[in-house]
Amino acid sequence: MCTGKCSKCIGISLYPLALLSIICNIFLFFPDLKSIYAQQETEGLYRLTDEVKYMGGVIGGGILVLIPAIHIHSTGRQGCCANRCGMFLSIIFAAIGVVGGLYSAVVAAVGLVDGPVCMNEFGVWGRPFKNSSESYLGNSDIWDSCKEPQYVVEFNLGLFSALLVAGFLEVVLCGFQMFNGLFGCICGTCNNKEVA
Repeated sequence: MCTGKCSKCIGISLYPLALLSIICNIFLFFPDLKSIYAQQETEGLYRLTDEVKYMGGVIGGGILVLIPAIHIHSTGRQGCCANRCGMFLSIIFAAIGVVGGLYSAVVAAVGLVDGPVCMNEFGVWGRPFKNSSESYLGNSDIWDSCKEPQYVVEFNLGLFSALLVAGFLEVVLCGFQMFNGLFGCICGTCNNKEVA
């Protein structure tokens, strides 16, 4: 088993997941692809869901995974990080990645369960699905109760689902790297010019 090559694959796999998380979170600020909802406030309630403002995709699934991905990828290449010390540090960075991916996934899951902020048929802004006895996720017939922004339910559902999947994959990959880094500390990285 070559722990260096495994680290390189994990690092490369984390890059698109971190990028996807950042992009999805940024798009969530623009329901109906308009910026007015991020700027408007009605009765102390911004017209965005709280989970968007928690920036789980940018901070958690993005930055807290991207930085470890760079180091994890570096442990798989010939150079200063491709040694036992670098593999030990990759365990710490991977743990940070697990925390970031978990934060992103939890925020996305809560955003999915509570639903979007929208205007109902009476012109009142709120979260109509949050305290509902019936889950909106399994009943698309009640999605029509959100009149504005247009298609906000589908918009939030798609982007929060992508964040949830990306966060879960980041947790799995970073968790696997923690074990891989442990083996790399003990056995080395399989590089010919390894520095102890």
